[in-house]
Amino acid sequence: MTPDRGLNFLTDMLWAAALLAGPVMLATLLVGLTISIFQVATQIQEITLSYVPKIITAGLVLILLGPWMVAQLVSYTTDLYLVIPELGR
Repeated sequence: MTPDRGLNFLTDMLWAAALLAGPVMLATLLVGLTISIFQVATQIQEITLSYVPKIITAGLVLILLGPWMVAQLVSYTTDLYLVIPELGR
């Protein structure tokens, strides 16, 4: 295996990780920003007001996009396993 091929595998892995983690992180970022703006506007400084909606949002996104995420992960893993026999050449 050449270094270029190894870097290509690493790049594919990082893109797959970003693709899978992106929707959850983006949704929780938007909810956190909205809650922070609400807290600043109303001067309510309750700590659980920021954590609970983010956890609920992350759970909902995982439930809604879970099948797609698993399909992407299975596709990536299958492609990676199919390449293993060619690595010995």
